[in-house]
Amino acid sequence: MRPTLSKTTYMYGMQCHKRFYLNRFHKDLANPEEEQTQAIFQTGTDVGLLAQQLFPGGVNAQGEEEWHSETTVARTAELLKNHAIIYEAAFMFNEVLCAVDILVRKGNKYYAYEVKSTNSVKEQHIEDAALQYYIVSNALQTFTPGMFEGKVIPSLAEVAILHFNKEYVRIGDIEVGKLFKPSSVIEEVEAKQAYIPKNIADFKKLIYLKNIPDIEMGPQCNKPYACNFSNYCQSLLAVEEQEEIALDQTIIVNQESWTHFSQDFQYPLFFFDFETVMYAVPEFNFSRPYQQIPFQYSLHILFEPHAKLKHNSHLGNGMADPRPDLIEQMIRDLGSSGSIITWNMSFEKGVIAKLSIDFPEYEEELMAIHSRIVDLMHPFRPKQGVVYSEAFEGSYSIKKVLPVMAPELSYSDLNIQEGGTASFMYGQMAGLEPNEREQLREDLLAYCHLDTLAMVKIWERVEGVK
Repeated sequence: MRPTLSKTTYMYGMQCHKRFYLNRFHKDLANPEEEQTQAIFQTGTDVGLLAQQLFPGGVNAQGEEEWHSETTVARTAELLKNHAIIYEAAFMFNEVLCAVDILVRKGNKYYAYEVKSTNSVKEQHIEDAALQYYIVSNALQTFTPGMFEGKVIPSLAEVAILHFNKEYVRIGDIEVGKLFKPSSVIEEVEAKQAYIPKNIADFKKLIYLKNIPDIEMGPQCNKPYACNFSNYCQSLLAVEEQEEIALDQTIIVNQESWTHFSQDFQYPLFFFDFETVMYAVPEFNFSRPYQQIPFQYSLHILFEPHAKLKHNSHLGNGMADPRPDLIEQMIRDLGSSGSIITWNMSFEKGVIAKLSIDFPEYEEELMAIHSRIVDLMHPFRPKQGVVYSEAFEGSYSIKKVLPVMAPELSYSDLNIQEGGTASFMYGQMAGLEPNEREQLREDLLAYCHLDTLAMVKIWERVEGVK
């Protein structure tokens, strides 16, 4: 019997019936697969293989197949007879197929481990594991006792999520036993069992619909994961033809509040911005899973009002740990006096505080820098009422503020236009050809340069209005 549903399609149905239906019948309407999406999937695959080292000697039931299928289910049934550890063990029940990343038998009990490349257990992981428990525990009961060594059908005694230990710090080679942390979710998944058959029945009914479900876009489009049919749904939104109302570009500055905000700023003013990269598995010594590793900064220095700007920057090479060289240059560039201006200072302060922990030999200098950081974003928050324009559209994002405050500057002309892309591309740098690597360096420098130049122009515009 061919499976009607898989664990993936079940989870699509849990997120949105429309996504389930489109994935089943209209895969051609899916968003073009982006390089970043492919990288996320590859990370999950690599992490899964790494976790297998916790349970050595297992046999992979998937074999050379790209996807799990009835063949994997049949192979799993054979392997269960003589193997205590099986990777990618597949089971089918109620026309639903699912696979377990790592299945371990101890005596007459099975222990299922699902590997997730996260630092903690998420709600969607529990929903995922609940379906696995339902399928595996019921599928086991369809086997005959004689196929097992003990002549008794083992029960599924445990379901656990293997996720990263966020406290793990790499020193030397990766210690797999310390990198991963198992969290039992058996109680949570057992509590959800009553709802699983109904969910499956509901999703099977969707298959017989003649038309795509009419579901409006909403929070489910990005929770728990970004839907890969968002472009299609966006195209269906009715666009009312009406004359576009131009937003008032007037900039209003509460002079008293601005003076109070800026009176303690000391020249030289350092307009500063980090870019960071996060590796699921720690890439460097003294780093943790998904730690924000600063690989680049841009710095515009204004020594006095209306003075000529000076620009400094630093960018890692994409291979070695970028932090030691970055720290040393940053300490030199920022000196010992003057206000360090950022946009959303909690980010820069958080990165510097972590650097001071991981590189204690620089703690004094780094925390001195930490104490000088101020936040230019603060007066643009609507609740503060310090700097306001209708054209900000209620936002204080620099991407919304900049076009109003300094329309001559634009991110749209850059090859890299936002921080997520900068982080991803830096992570790919080591694998590029020399000419590609040099082009990427130029693109990264240009993006980060604009981030700090934007703050300078915003500062000067407010000062001019005042």
